[in-house]
Amino acid sequence: MAIKKDLSIDYLGVKCENPFFLSSSPVGGNYDMVAKAYEAGWAGVFFKTVGIFVADECSPRFDNTNKEGLPWLGFKNMEQISDKPTELNFEFMYRLKRDYPEKILVSTIMGSSDAEWAALAKMSEQAGADLIEGNFSCPQMTSHAMGSDVGSNPKLVKQYTKAVVKATKIPFIAKMTPNITSMEVPARAAIEGGAAGVSAINTVKSITNIDLDNMTAMPVVNGKSSISGYSGAAIRPIALRFVAQLFQDPTVKDVEISGIGGIETWRDALEFLLLGCRNLQVTTAIMQYGYRIVEDMANGLAHWMDERGYDRLDDFIGIALPNIIPAEELDRSFKVLPAFDTKKCIGCGRCYVSCYDGAHQAIDWDAKKRRPVLNDECVGCHLCLNVCPVKDCITPGEIKWKKRAKKVSPVVQVNYD
Repeated sequence: MAIKKDLSIDYLGVKCENPFFLSSSPVGGNYDMVAKAYEAGWAGVFFKTVGIFVADECSPRFDNTNKEGLPWLGFKNMEQISDKPTELNFEFMYRLKRDYPEKILVSTIMGSSDAEWAALAKMSEQAGADLIEGNFSCPQMTSHAMGSDVGSNPKLVKQYTKAVVKATKIPFIAKMTPNITSMEVPARAAIEGGAAGVSAINTVKSITNIDLDNMTAMPVVNGKSSISGYSGAAIRPIALRFVAQLFQDPTVKDVEISGIGGIETWRDALEFLLLGCRNLQVTTAIMQYGYRIVEDMANGLAHWMDERGYDRLDDFIGIALPNIIPAEELDRSFKVLPAFDTKKCIGCGRCYVSCYDGAHQAIDWDAKKRRPVLNDECVGCHLCLNVCPVKDCITPGEIKWKKRAKKVSPVVQVNYD
């Protein structure tokens, strides 16, 4: 049963019917694609990056990684910015804004000089864009004057941001590269340059697989390959980390962030919202399931809101962030021992093997009953819980306090879905 909830949100002063946008990528590179996405329920699009430079692409250019039959755990993309003429891209944008005025259009641009950035910004404004995003982060550009090489240079990030802000009054969003130790540094530079918001993250530089016949990385292009961007579910933990650190930085925390990286389900989307994002960008899920995946994400989010008693997104955006603290502040005064449900146990022995070979030898094995037995060596690491294939067979159990610890009522995780 569908549940109706108000998923609308203000993002950088623009009213959006929901937080779901196409990210700047192959899924939103022409009029027909974006029009179909709009009609499927997406609130907006970050149009595929437009530059003065027109990309000449290789073939093939995609690869993926999986685990135990799972499709697309991670996805490699060697595609650059748009391979269409600059004027044609802005014509697409103009028509989209004319035909779908209630939808949000973000013009994503990339230049290689102040003049190019300014010119692209002005063309974005003429096309009717609601917002402009600067791609400082594409990891597979053939020119070092563009993409992630710029995004890891705070001086250039600030310089090019200034060029855009000077050329137009449209709010500017700086798209960050994760191929850097501290994303806060270029984000701070973008804000100093006048950026109104930040997008995080773009793809992670990668080699997904090695082709054993051609002895090169995949995909194979005439016997060769290259390092390029990695996306999909595999990078979501990295994206969440960077988003959290951006919001925790005192000079960045008040800037609105568009969350990107491995969003495939309503829960993925929710996690970015709980950290504080007000906008969500999606690509790889669309490549797998099509534009209608937005229906699942919106419906799942609405059901969760109904279960928790939330009426609108602003009721819970950012509420998880204060609970993510430095490691030195974690409470280390107790340990939570695992509890085993012997009725649910299938006797596979994975907990025993994993604990003995990969942890603390805290589980003995009753060979006659084919059941685990906890011994006194347990440190409460919960590796056994994580490897168990049966839901709720192993759960948090007894709490043991360390010597001289002040006993309180600790909050313990109970839901491992």
